[in-house]
Amino acid sequence: MAIKVLVVDDSSFFRRRVSEIVNQDPELEVIATASNGAEAVKMAAELNPQVITMDIEMPVMDGITAVREIMAKCPTPILMFSSLTHDGAKATLDALDAGALDFLPKRFEDIATNKDDAILLLQQRVKALGRRRMFRPIARPVVASTPSVRPTSSVLGTTSIASHTSATAPVRTSTAASIRASGKQYKILLIGTSTGGPVALQKILTQFPANYPHPILLIQHMPAAFTPAFASRLNGLCKIEVKEAANGDLLKPGCAYLAPGGMQMMVERTGGSGRLKVIAGSADMNYKPCVDITFASASKAFSGDVLAVVLTGMGADGREGARMLKAVGATIWAQDEASCVVYGMPQAVASAGIATQSIALDNMAECILKESVRV
Repeated sequence: MAIKVLVVDDSSFFRRRVSEIVNQDPELEVIATASNGAEAVKMAAELNPQVITMDIEMPVMDGITAVREIMAKCPTPILMFSSLTHDGAKATLDALDAGALDFLPKRFEDIATNKDDAILLLQQRVKALGRRRMFRPIARPVVASTPSVRPTSSVLGTTSIASHTSATAPVRTSTAASIRASGKQYKILLIGTSTGGPVALQKILTQFPANYPHPILLIQHMPAAFTPAFASRLNGLCKIEVKEAANGDLLKPGCAYLAPGGMQMMVERTGGSGRLKVIAGSADMNYKPCVDITFASASKAFSGDVLAVVLTGMGADGREGARMLKAVGATIWAQDEASCVVYGMPQAVASAGIATQSIALDNMAECILKESVRV
């Protein structure tokens, strides 16, 4: 049965264009369209769509207010359309805070350089959200298996949904109580994520104390226009310092460095500390920033003195970098399936036998602190 979609936008042209693209996929069906947030709230309750695509700026009721009302009354996976501007980034982050799960640029040329790739990516994102169950704004969903498709290159640094089939038995979810600190000494914490990452990172990092003893590298698939606003938001919410990474930054404890969108972030060892190298990277890279690249550089710079965590996200970015880290003795954890928005990246490391723990988002911060902070 096709996934039911509600398309919300005040532009009749955009409603029609998105509807055409969604309906091109036999697994998707647009059941209705709305021209403002108030109509969207009413239709969400009456029609029970499985996914809603939502504009931000609309008359009568804006998209952010509509998201809040929908999540309060009839929680539904929502994909936001946003402009790649500072104001657009701030509004999109507000929508994610309100309960939206994912976002895409409103201009199709900003989604991917190739029109067909942009269409495919939009369809993939809608299907990924439609295959989860929604219980509350930050839910613990179950993501169904998805056939793998042709990879696409995108300015968002996202590719196709990875295959969810694996012969490897799933890693059992660990609780904070069940995890015992290994006593291992770490020098750095790495966190890689994609779809669902902004909310997950905020949930984890706001629980860290100001005197967290290690530097933290954050790799979130996100456009270049969004990472400065996201770093600023996290910095305002967290006790630790959070900044957008810059080339030449010297790593310091209690500071999180967010990889800039459209760039690649690597870490080099200089004496007893680390220094960041931020470069444009090759044009054919699917992910900018790329978790694999940062993880691989950390395996050379810090060897096994690394705790690396792979959170919710589409695809398999992070798996090969995590494999390199594990080969030199690093500790690899993954978010569990039930708390992921999309169980792609964490499943890739878990099913490959690379992750040693699978942990729910609600428990992740406590587990990281227990493991990496020596009492």
